This record gives sequence, C-alpha cells and structure tokens, in this order.
Amino acid sequence: MKHPILAAIAVAGALAVSTASAEITVGVSLGTTGPGASLGIPYKNAFSLMPKTLGGEPVKYIILDDESKPDNAAKNARKFVAEDKVDAMMGSNGVPSAVAMAQVAAETKTPLIALTPTPPLPPDPAHWTFTIPQSTELMMSAVAEDMKKRGIKTVGYIGFSDTWGDLMYNAMMALAPKYGFKVVTNERYGRADTSVAGQVLKIMAAAPDAVVVGGSGSPAATPQIALVERGFKGPIYHNHGTVNLAFIQTAKKDAEGVIAPTGALIVAEELPADAPTKAVSLDFVKRYEAAFGPGSRNAFAGYSYDGMLVLDAAAKVALQKAKPGTPEFRAALRDALEHVSNVVGTHGVYNMTPGNHNGLDERARVLVQVENGQWRLYKK
Repeated sequence: MKHPILAAIAVAGALAVSTASAEITVGVSLGTTGPGASLGIPYKNAFSLMPKTLGGEPVKYIILDDESKPDNAAKNARKFVAEDKVDAMMGSNGVPSAVAMAQVAAETKTPLIALTPTPPLPPDPAHWTFTIPQSTELMMSAVAEDMKKRGIKTVGYIGFSDTWGDLMYNAMMALAPKYGFKVVTNERYGRADTSVAGQVLKIMAAAPDAVVVGGSGSPAATPQIALVERGFKGPIYHNHGTVNLAFIQTAKKDAEGVIAPTGALIVAEELPADAPTKAVSLDFVKRYEAAFGPGSRNAFAGYSYDGMLVLDAAAKVALQKAKPGTPEFRAALRDALEHVSNVVGTHGVYNMTPGNHNGLDERARVLVQVENGQWRLYKK
C-alpha cells in the first residue's frame, strides 16, 4: 500500500497537472510602438479589463509589441506557436500585420482573432482567421448613404499607401455605382509622412464635392489638416480607423466637422434604449474611462474586448471536445468560432458562419461627427 503522505502528494501533483492543462493561452501581437501606436495602445489597454477566464477556464494572455511592422507580427506569431504553445492568437492593429499573422495561423493551424479588417484572404488563412472589426464596405456604406442624401456626385480619395489604403479605396469604388458618385482621385501617403501637400493640391485641382480619407489614428490627421488649410469646403469623411482621441488631439480645430462610421460604443449614451449593444457598450465605456481617464473611450479597445467575448463563447464549446494545449483543442476552437451566434459585443452582435468569419450587420455601425473636440452621434 502506498504511504498516505506519498499518495496525497501524488494526488496534488495530478491536480496541478490537470489545472495547468486546463489553462487557455492566447498570444496577442499589437503595434504599441511605431506609426500604429495610437491604435495599438488602446487595443492593449483593454486586456487589463478582461476576465481571468475563457469558457470558464483560466486564461493567460501573452502580449508582444510588433512595432507596427508586419515582419515582426509574423515573428511574434511564430514565437507564440513554437515557444508559448498558444491555443489562439489575436492581432494586430494594422492590416498588413494582421495579414502576416493570418499566414502563420494557417501554416500552424492556430485560430486567429484578427483585430483589424482584413482583405479577402487565400483559402487556408481564411479558414483559420476570424475578423472582429466591421468590414470596410459595411462601414463605408453608411458614408455612401449620407453622400447620396447630400447629392454628392464626385469624391476625392486620399489614403495610406498600404493594404488599409487599398481596402478603403476598394470599398468606395465598390459602393460608387449603387450610390451614384464617382471617385475622381486616388492619392496615397505613408503612415509616417509629415506632409501631403502635393497630394492635396491634386485633390483641390479635381474639385470634388467631398473627400474620403483612408487613414487611421493620428496619421489620419495629416491630410485632414492639409485639406482644411488649403480651404476645402466640402464634407470630409473618414473611417472607423480614425475614431479615437489621438486623431482629434493631433488635428485639433481642423478636426471639427469630420464625419466617420464607427461602432456604437463611442456614443453609447446617445444610443436608443433598445439598441442591442447599449448595455454592453455602456459597461465597457464606464470601466475603460475609470481606468484610463474621461474621454479615453475608443473603438479599438472595444475590438479587443469583443474578440475576447467571441473566444469565450467558442471556448465553452471547444472545451467539451479537447483540452487546451493540444492540436485537437485548436481545431475544436476554430470549428466553434465558425458557429458563434448572438454574441453581443461593444460593437455589434456576432453571428459567424462557415461563409462569414465576421458576422456583423448594420447594427454594428453608426455615423459620428467631431463637435467641439468630441466624437458625437451624427445628426443627419
């Protein structure tokens, strides 16, 4: 017969192993430095507000800075899989970086929660990637609707000279025939550029009725300031990548009047009482601003939080089939993500399917406008 003390030690050891194997590990790569830092920092901040469990089991988030560089995001993703043995990944806050992570996700068969809109991906990366933010076309259709109401026929475009700029431009081109406008310029600039004088002169020469800026965060202020300084009088529309405090702080008075689509948490208090996301948004905004200061709310922190909510719903299902830390659990988690339904987040209601790895609809967007240095619900 085994000695009682040795038996107790063996049981305790078995329990420790059991507990360790139940912990879910998530690798998070974000650009908290570099050109995307004004977005990456809020994304990261949200993790301090996350529950300590996923699907009822303990969760560990490993957060690394990718410096807003796609190569670094890919390196982080490979480290997560090879060294940290993660069950899922989240990131990044830049489209090129998220695309780089999606490739690693496919190669290693690890689910990825993309925290920025992604372009159409090849079949294998698409199979393993689930996108939390609203698609560019869904969001920009709200802008297109406002343009149609105003009778706008010509639109100037200026955006980043990267995948995000391409996504925004392609969305506007796809929407143009339906909403009766023509995109007359396609100017680009780098995220770190400090001047867009030449590009704005070309836009002014084209004399469009309105301008759409395909930037994000504080770098989106560069064309905004230049357009105002050059005396452009038409409406200037931005996108959901611009809606944060850093943009207003950078553009200052030149931000006044900017219109952009965003998730409803930005104006949670102004939502109708029956808005499906209002309660979740209000709770998140209250806790976020208590931690990071009045007016610090932003859409990007909400994307991180919604990513957690979606993972939580999927983990509850996957845990019934396999244990964390195994290929079987990663596969089960991927399959469960594909059938997440009625998950109410800060941005919208997520209903994913095999053919739709985003699952958001028109309930996930509102138009906002800068008024007196604040993002407010747009009064159409």
